[in-house]
Amino acid sequence: MALRTLRRTLCGRQCGCFYSSIPEMPPAGITPQKYTGISYDDAMKVRKSHLTPALLTYYKNPIMIVQGHMQWLWDTEGKRYLDLFGGIVTVSVGHCHPKVTERAKKQMDNLWHTTNIYLHPTIHEYAEKLASKLPGNLKVVYFTNSGSEANDLAVLMARMHTGVFDIISLRNAYHGASPYLMGLTAMSTWRFNVPTGFGIHQSMNPDPYRGPWGGANCRDSPSQTLRSCDCGAGECQAGVKYAEQLEDVLRFSMPKDKCGAFFAESIQGVGGTTQFPKNFLKRAFDMVRSKGGICISDEVQTGFGRLGEHFWGFENHGVIPDIVTMAKGIGNGFPLAAVVTSPEIALSMAKALHFNTYGGNPLACAVGSAVLDVIKEEKIQENAASTGTYFILELRKMMDEFETIGDVRGKGLMIGVELVKEREKITPLPVDDVNKIWEFMRDHGILVGKGGIFGNVLRIKPPMCISKADVDFTIAVFREALKTLAR
Repeated sequence: MALRTLRRTLCGRQCGCFYSSIPEMPPAGITPQKYTGISYDDAMKVRKSHLTPALLTYYKNPIMIVQGHMQWLWDTEGKRYLDLFGGIVTVSVGHCHPKVTERAKKQMDNLWHTTNIYLHPTIHEYAEKLASKLPGNLKVVYFTNSGSEANDLAVLMARMHTGVFDIISLRNAYHGASPYLMGLTAMSTWRFNVPTGFGIHQSMNPDPYRGPWGGANCRDSPSQTLRSCDCGAGECQAGVKYAEQLEDVLRFSMPKDKCGAFFAESIQGVGGTTQFPKNFLKRAFDMVRSKGGICISDEVQTGFGRLGEHFWGFENHGVIPDIVTMAKGIGNGFPLAAVVTSPEIALSMAKALHFNTYGGNPLACAVGSAVLDVIKEEKIQENAASTGTYFILELRKMMDEFETIGDVRGKGLMIGVELVKEREKITPLPVDDVNKIWEFMRDHGILVGKGGIFGNVLRIKPPMCISKADVDFTIAVFREALKTLAR
């Protein structure tokens, strides 16, 4: 970094002084095309008059993205951005990855679409390849178009198989915002005031940072909380206590000695990259199965090597679920999702007709197959492990400089940075201050997400092709953003 040219940046005051030296952005390797489409102003008019007002738009002055390449994005003016949010954890191997794009073009020239009531090669080739990536008896694949569709189907499948209506999820969880899933999602910011969640119950969120229990040895992460911890090697008292809360829900809120299913993310995404204490999920699965329930892992954000050590997030917890749902990174941004389960559970869906017009579409399956090939050939999972660990440790070092950083957590390239006003009291940083940091980073070419119930967690979940040079650039910009806020 020291050898790179440094960019002097004005402080923004009228005095004309300089406040920082930020390294130049790492090279992108391509020259973007000149944009000639609809103007920014016209697009904003269309958005206001013809698109739903419920659409969330990032930044005070929204960006209009017109081109992407690997970890890079460009706007209408040709300004380049390092995308550290990956289209909301969706671009896994890189924007417009050439191998994936080539496979899509080849399939488009041959066959765009035919429904899966007919045989076509790609669905069968891809289903076999995808199933080979899962452990145990997870061998039957249902293709859908989105994570919400996949989770909807998993709920239906669980109820059909067990004959029990009641399902448990965790507070702070996000599993989708469809009417069916709004009850499964336990974040008030995502729930409308309508009847929802029939038969769905939430247990206490096992959060070692904000929850009542947890300490410095509880997370499977290079970065632990600053809370003290009395746990010895190989044990986690917090995991036991949160499991006891789940046991309470099973005892009091379920039909006697029965449970339909338990739903959990491996790391909570929208909830602010919240990680569970060690062994919690294993205890939870055992409890649910003792009541005849099935265990469902939502791998929409944590799958496909993003956590580095394993291909699936649940493997980090030492468990094998009965149903796995996946989306986002599965298609590198192409609308594709899936539910994978055992033959026995899958058979429950044969009691009536079930069909998805676009599920298993030839084009989608060709793209999904190419993504699996790229992950293997280009060692994408290995990069998520090494670059992600480096990223987390560099962010962790910044906690010694800035009290504003209350917690750094995550694994691989699924990272959360919780911003606080008072570290000891873990008081959330006010939204206005969070936005100042967020806008500063955008102005200097870095796009990150936000999450958590207070909106104070920076979500860093980039395309898994980013480099250590990208991390160094990000750290430099983030440091200046925090310095600017302090001033």
